[in-house]
Amino acid sequence: MTAAPASTGGETKATRREWLGLIAIALPCMIYSMDLTVLNLAVPTLTRELKPGASQLLWIIDIYGFMVAGFLMTMGTLGDRIGRRRLLMIGAAFFGVASTVAAFSNSAEMLIAMRAVLGIAGATLAPSTLSLITVMFTDEKERTFAISMWIASFSVGAIVGPIIGGFLIEYFWWGSVFLIAVPPMLLLLAIGPLLLPEYRAPHAGRLDIPSALLSLAAVLGLVYGIKHWAAEGFDWPVAASVLIGLAFVLIFIRRQKRLADPMVDLAMFRIPAFRAALAINLAGILFMFGSFIFMAQYFQLVAGLTPLQAGLWSLPSAIAFTLASFVTPTLVGRYRPATLMAGGMALSALGFVWLVFAPSLIQIVAAGVVFSIGFTPVITLTTGIVVGSAPPERTGAASAMSETAVELGGALGIAVLGSLGAALYRNRMADVAVPGIGAEALAPARSTLGGALALASGLSPDQAGPMLARASEAFMVGFRAAAVLSIVGMLFCIVVTLTTLRDAKPGGAH
Repeated sequence: MTAAPASTGGETKATRREWLGLIAIALPCMIYSMDLTVLNLAVPTLTRELKPGASQLLWIIDIYGFMVAGFLMTMGTLGDRIGRRRLLMIGAAFFGVASTVAAFSNSAEMLIAMRAVLGIAGATLAPSTLSLITVMFTDEKERTFAISMWIASFSVGAIVGPIIGGFLIEYFWWGSVFLIAVPPMLLLLAIGPLLLPEYRAPHAGRLDIPSALLSLAAVLGLVYGIKHWAAEGFDWPVAASVLIGLAFVLIFIRRQKRLADPMVDLAMFRIPAFRAALAINLAGILFMFGSFIFMAQYFQLVAGLTPLQAGLWSLPSAIAFTLASFVTPTLVGRYRPATLMAGGMALSALGFVWLVFAPSLIQIVAAGVVFSIGFTPVITLTTGIVVGSAPPERTGAASAMSETAVELGGALGIAVLGSLGAALYRNRMADVAVPGIGAEALAPARSTLGGALALASGLSPDQAGPMLARASEAFMVGFRAAAVLSIVGMLFCIVVTLTTLRDAKPGGAH
């Protein structure tokens, strides 16, 4: 256990040990974020060396995210029962070992297996670290600052991951990107027991295995269905997967109502601040993440940037979000959380308005910076309210629910806004014609802008020019429609915030 925090003026203040512990907590969060994106850079090289099939390549990329999403609830609850620091240390050890084995994988099957283990280990990191923050920082202002730094660590990972990964791939081999995780995990294992407190729920019962399996099946069904929807469009596998996931959700809820010591205390959802903050978090991530996907496509498909150039143009938004995370605690000291969140979402809405009318690459990037800055205090405060509203013995489970909302919000953002953009694109391109090209050959161009660019590469300038102009225009119609929907979403969240969270405090207490 850490030393008792100092008491100042009737408030419990963190000591130097807690602040050093916050640095230790930031390490796995950075790695968690980096591992979500860094593999994308290695795909071309590992494809040449491991020669995975198309399906295997998809599983190599997606299995990590699936396992993280599926095991978040289980790991959050397990941490409340066996100890949050203990679970974090176990997860860090497995993450380091799996990263090392993944780096030297000699087959696609071996890499898929190690990515799955990494996802399960990664699911211990976010809920364990966030719930430990609630134990280490009991002062509201300090807890808000700590959560801001916790969120910023994910952003830093997303920023430096591609840079470090690109360097390693350039000078070493594709597997070296996995070794990035090993030194931070070793450092965490060395200093974690010295700096981080242990906490387990008093009188906690055993983990209910059927509940864990039901939550896994529910989340995997929903996430798989939503991701398939984003990639292939809405079809019967999507409907079946989502319906199966929802069925498991209902079975899971019914089981929790019958258990004396449930995996998820459904009473938390009777707390208005808890459910409102969770909903705002999910909805905000939906619109933010969906818009970033459109921007990434715009960079390469409309502006014609290389992947590296597109990555560099994506950095301003990520850097703005990270810097705004450092400013949020100061603003929390001056404004009520509801006022600050409503103001942040209003700023995000203005950023989306700018996005609707932005005529150039620079203005689109600037609009992304504006709505990123606006949403920073929202995600910080909603996260604090979610974990702060839960009883101390349930903060691990509450942290996991917050992270699950982020995972589902991101997947929904791609699916919902992506489907809207795809539908508008197909509608605009339905009657496009190219002299000398049949309807069957035009089908890819009528479906996606990427298909239009692929077809144009084999056409003469006279044939390709008008078709590409029409395709780019059709893509931008979908892009702007997604921005308009994001404006509506932000305005709705403002109303919910001002009506439901007007009395909320930064740490969730009322």
